[in-house]
Amino acid sequence: MDRIEIQDGLSFSRIVYGLWRLGDDADTSPAHVQAKIEACLEQGITTMDQADIYGEYMAEEIMGAALTPALKDQIEIVTKCDIVAPCGRYSDAKVKYYDTSRAHILASVDHSLRLMGIDKIDLLLVHRPDPFMDHHETGAVLDEVVASGKVRAVGVSNFKPWDWTLLQSAMKTKLVTNQIELSLTAHDGFTNGDVAFLQERGLPPMAWSPLGGGSLMTADTDLTRLMDQIAAESGTDRAAVATAWLLAHPARILPVMGTNNLGRIGKISDALKVEMGRERWFELYTAALGREVA
Repeated sequence: MDRIEIQDGLSFSRIVYGLWRLGDDADTSPAHVQAKIEACLEQGITTMDQADIYGEYMAEEIMGAALTPALKDQIEIVTKCDIVAPCGRYSDAKVKYYDTSRAHILASVDHSLRLMGIDKIDLLLVHRPDPFMDHHETGAVLDEVVASGKVRAVGVSNFKPWDWTLLQSAMKTKLVTNQIELSLTAHDGFTNGDVAFLQERGLPPMAWSPLGGGSLMTADTDLTRLMDQIAAESGTDRAAVATAWLLAHPARILPVMGTNNLGRIGKISDALKVEMGRERWFELYTAALGREVA
């Protein structure tokens, strides 16, 4: 599997495995989690996407229990922080909110390192734009965690271009990605400037929910019937077609694939079997729009 350079000395697998549903699985044993990671590694998928809030602040710990020294050496870990929700270790919070303060980010980094049993985070993302953010404070602490060696690279998630430039203006360290929702059912990012902003800077977007939250796997529409046709031609399935559509884009999108099913995990790389030229890309885009392009 191809790799994408995130910054000097750090590259990610072309497809990323997302662990946001890890705590929802009936089996969260270390052996079962190891089997998921190993199924990814067999396909060249080495990058694992986490967040402190996943599984009501339990997913990092579940993953950490499964990480042997050998597995740690083979993977890159992405995690996120700044969401405080009234559950888990923040069960006494009165309301869900965002916290991009220095104290919170430092505590979150230390929690993530301890829970996953690792000595560094390969990529730390600010999970959501914080309308109460002091960009000087947040920018400084992101620089600080990189300088400390606890974090190799930093980025954001769900930011608009103006949120990005505000934060970046107060930083020495360069932000390296924005993880945004992108799929055949959430394609506004291709025309509203979100993808173009990153593409202009040569930075690869990360795409969460690339299967439309699962809707692309269950719906019966003109779009999904076209996906079935393409899947039949390539001997794959809808998931592979939807993923291939993102992979084909010149912005070098990194789809974040989340499933607990070992059989589906084993087929994630089938997306590489799907031919996706310009005309086919637009054929799918047209079906997703429900009309031809203007």
